[in-house]
Amino acid sequence: QDTVDMTRAEFGFNEHHQNEAINYMRFARSKRIIRLKTIDSCFEDLKDSRLVEETFTVDEVRDMLDGLQLVVRGEVETELINTAHTNVLLLRQLFSQAEKFYLRLQTDISELENRELLEQVAEFENTEFKNPNKTNQEISKPKLAPLNEGGVSELLNKEISRLQEENNKLKGRLRTLETQAMGALDEKTRAERALKDLQKVKGEQQMATRSQEITSLEDTVAALQEDYQKSLSVNAASQRDLQDNLVSAKHDLLRVQEQLSLAEKELDRKFQQTSAYRNMKEILTKKNEQIKDIRKRLSKYESDE
Repeated sequence: QDTVDMTRAEFGFNEHHQNEAINYMRFARSKRIIRLKTIDSCFEDLKDSRLVEETFTVDEVRDMLDGLQLVVRGEVETELINTAHTNVLLLRQLFSQAEKFYLRLQTDISELENRELLEQVAEFENTEFKNPNKTNQEISKPKLAPLNEGGVSELLNKEISRLQEENNKLKGRLRTLETQAMGALDEKTRAERALKDLQKVKGEQQMATRSQEITSLEDTVAALQEDYQKSLSVNAASQRDLQDNLVSAKHDLLRVQEQLSLAEKELDRKFQQTSAYRNMKEILTKKNEQIKDIRKRLSKYESDE
């Protein structure tokens, strides 16, 4: 009993850990015994099936040993693979139970080859299974016990509640910001639509005025050309005057077109200086700044969440 207590203390075992370790060693021990019996049966089968004569040649002995080697190798390999897979399933159970209590377990593979610890495990196993009656006793298999509610578990629960409450607040703020962003986008859309309507009305007015002026100039040019054609048949002397008038009319047309272009630029400049245009431009500028700010805040809250 003193040896068991000492081994338990060296491993950091409490009673629950000791029971779990004994359960696993009992399971591994039963699997090992079954596999050893299987290997023994391989030798017995060889003796019963092949060792029926008194003398054998070297080739016959070599053939029997090769066959036995394949069988034993297969049994040992199967057991080693099964042991590795069983250990993985055991780790999966431990990790799954630990995650339910927000614990993160880690393993140190180098400790698996610690000869001193392995010898202590062997001594612990020999001590526990030295008594056959004790080996056959059933030991309960409780799952990983929860932490003391008055200690770490209570702190974890409080932290989880706090994080959930903070998460709900952040979600509420995010919904509010999304509503504000949608409202700002709607206002921007309405402002852009109003500006396009103003520009459309302005363009239509300018086109109508320009069309009237061009029509008038075209009529004037047509009349001058008609007069010019009539004057050709009346008097050759007046041809120069008519040509001068035509050139002058063309110059007037070019001047008027230039004046129209300047008037259009001046009209556009005056329109931009109007209070309606400035107010609309300031509204659009403010809305763009608000949208940029809201997007920055949304990115910040999404990264925080």
